[in-house]
Amino acid sequence: MSPRSKKPRHCSCPFQGETSQVFKPAGIPLKELVRLRLHHDELEALHLCDGLGLTQEDAGGRMGISRGTVQRLVASARRKTAQALIEGYALVVGEEPAEEESP
Repeated sequence: MSPRSKKPRHCSCPFQGETSQVFKPAGIPLKELVRLRLHHDELEALHLCDGLGLTQEDAGGRMGISRGTVQRLVASARRKTAQALIEGYALVVGEEPAEEESP
């Protein structure tokens, strides 16, 4: 049985038109860093909940998805952001596949 198709998500992410945007530690070439990909919908959920202080219910309404999906997106975005900051990884915002990705 195939998985359910993904619901369209409404994102006002500032990097939406870009192929990708990279945030990395200073002084280390990108080719030497492990890259973590942060999807547009993860960034949008993080921005709405943590940046604007909306509830997950309100963020879900803006994005056109359920509160549970927002919760999963925010948890994933926080985990990736914290891992990139603590372990010195590059954080790639966008849908382009990264060359190296940590599990």
